[in-house]
Amino acid sequence: MRTIYTYLFLGLLLLTGGSSCKKWADLKPADGIIGDNYWKTKEQVQAAVVGCYASLLADPAGSSKPLPELFFLWGELRADMLASTSATTVDEMAIMSVNAVPSNTLTNWSPVYRTINYCNIVIDYAPKVLESDNTFTQEALNAYLAEAKALRALMYFYLVRTFGEVPLKLASTTNDNEVVAIAKSTREVVLEQILKDLAEAESGAVLTYGIQAYDKGRITRYTVNVIQADVYLWMDRYEDCLKACNKVIDSKRFGLLAASTAWFTDLFRTGNSTESIFEVQYSSQKLNTFYNLFAISNKRFLAANRVMDLVYGVDDTGVLKDIRGAGSAVRAEDNLIWKYVGKNGTDLIASGDSYTHWFIYRYPDVLLMKAEALAELNRGSEALALIDVVRTRAHALPSTNNNPDPANKEDVALFVLEERARECMFEGKRWFDVLRYVKRNNYARISYLMDMIASVVPANMIKTAQAKLKDANSNYLPIFQYELQTNKNLVQNPFYK
Repeated sequence: MRTIYTYLFLGLLLLTGGSSCKKWADLKPADGIIGDNYWKTKEQVQAAVVGCYASLLADPAGSSKPLPELFFLWGELRADMLASTSATTVDEMAIMSVNAVPSNTLTNWSPVYRTINYCNIVIDYAPKVLESDNTFTQEALNAYLAEAKALRALMYFYLVRTFGEVPLKLASTTNDNEVVAIAKSTREVVLEQILKDLAEAESGAVLTYGIQAYDKGRITRYTVNVIQADVYLWMDRYEDCLKACNKVIDSKRFGLLAASTAWFTDLFRTGNSTESIFEVQYSSQKLNTFYNLFAISNKRFLAANRVMDLVYGVDDTGVLKDIRGAGSAVRAEDNLIWKYVGKNGTDLIASGDSYTHWFIYRYPDVLLMKAEALAELNRGSEALALIDVVRTRAHALPSTNNNPDPANKEDVALFVLEERARECMFEGKRWFDVLRYVKRNNYARISYLMDMIASVVPANMIKTAQAKLKDANSNYLPIFQYELQTNKNLVQNPFYK
């Protein structure tokens, strides 16, 4: 499998120096962060940008979770599509049962801030190279800065949706483990900075790198537009979301892969298809960690029973099948989460072949974001037309079609949410989708959240969990206790004080 991450793996080697104790081999200072004496050539700028992407795959020091695994856990544990096993960790169970506490290691945001710091380094130092390398153009610099700013914006978007108020660190530090005493910024301030970064990135980002794998594994202008659409949707800025979605749709560079016997393999296993917009690309040189989560005997998660029974539906005749369900998201006979461990619709990959990509954005995600914005703008017919495009490709079962009245805003909005569950199953989006849906209009749809939690926690815990979730502050995770101990300017999120 040829991906940009075959090349980016070399960047990871630069970060690690081939060992767990050295980072950024032959870059100064030796402890990991580039100093002024490094920034001399355009090739060094390129290597630093490569390092930003490489940091998505793994912690150079090997001390924290890879970001795709962390994003999966943040986006799925608090929702309703996962089932625990005897191997589910105590920390994972706590979040699933609405019992997160500041000592929970899954609230450790340091891997995200590590990537943010790498982006900050590029933003701070790359412009200096214009002075020392006369072959380095302003256009090339702008493109590299666009990648760094968009990636930084994406990292902050995960943070603000997961923790609410977070420190806004926009300057690089001299050591990636250095503690910087920064107070939290409000959600509004963080979101505005995200939009600022994205606006600046849009003007400099390339449309294409000329290589398909690079266009999917690196940030292009269309990646920027999709992140913008997602942020606008979170902020209830629906007209702006439509404009951002249309930039991607009108480009004609993306489309839905037709259903076929090779659909699963082409889309998920091989990756880099015309349906992909931005994905984290693993390879045989750098495996992902999902095999251990889903495929081994002591797997930590299964798909919840409702995934096949209610979300995708089961055709009793055996003739009809939503291609996104059995043999794609899940192995129906035993609820194995299949998307990351299947070779095709029926065969399991070997543990040494765990390099299925992690998708951050795909084209149907854009169509459904646009449908969601349209629904909230009372343009139900247009929203349903987009949902129909997604469902038709997937051969969705008639039993999962609610046939909402286009004039009924609430029914159309709920149908969008349900279709996003089918399309984006186990892609780390479900909790964020539910929270976005529920929090609108001062939590007017809180009953959906109450019903959801009642379907996943044990019966004796339902009332307690529901009582917690009625407090909007509980929708965000606590700040990890280590951060509070080392940064005295931080205060714990309100629900956990």
